[in-house]
Amino acid sequence: MAGIAFGRFDDSFSLGSLKAYLAEFISTLLFVFAGVGSAMAYNKLTGDAALDPAGLVAIAVCHGFALFVAVAVGANISGGHVNPAVTFGLALGGQITILTGIFYWIAQLLGSIAACYLLKVVTGGLAVPIHSVAAGVGAIEGVVMEIIITFALVYTVYATAADPKKGSLATIAPIAIGFIVGANILGCGPILRWIHEPSPILRPSCG
Repeated sequence: MAGIAFGRFDDSFSLGSLKAYLAEFISTLLFVFAGVGSAMAYNKLTGDAALDPAGLVAIAVCHGFALFVAVAVGANISGGHVNPAVTFGLALGGQITILTGIFYWIAQLLGSIAACYLLKVVTGGLAVPIHSVAAGVGAIEGVVMEIIITFALVYTVYATAADPKKGSLATIAPIAIGFIVGANILGCGPILRWIHEPSPILRPSCG
């Protein structure tokens, strides 16, 4: 495994690097727009989607599909990270440089912010949901759960996509990554639930 490297500024502003940042921006925008949009749409139709079993399934399926596409379209350009936690894990593993990871984070956060502003505009000002723990769940329990599901996501990325020696296994990586996110939402959605409050910014909900 390669060691951690900081990287060079001239490499970070090459044409290929700029294309990678743009790919991360677009992939994250598409993922957040579809995923958060699914929660907003179901809430508009039926009420609180986070407490409705059918809504939970719909949101999990939408996130899984959207992430599968977002990873697939960015895979050959930027690696299709989409999530800052994935970028952090790959930087620690020496798969990308720290400097590249920082620019990926910026692109991902901007993509997420843009998606939420677009959702607010195209829905006529509907509230963009934010995350919170459910009633009766403490902050420590919520943090532990986030650690576990984020580990599951990053581990899936490493197991299927990060190592070029995986060969043909890497071709199913976007599907596997989408599936683990959908499973995480099904398993933990009622605990780490959506709250429909006015907010223009929502972090990418991959894990």
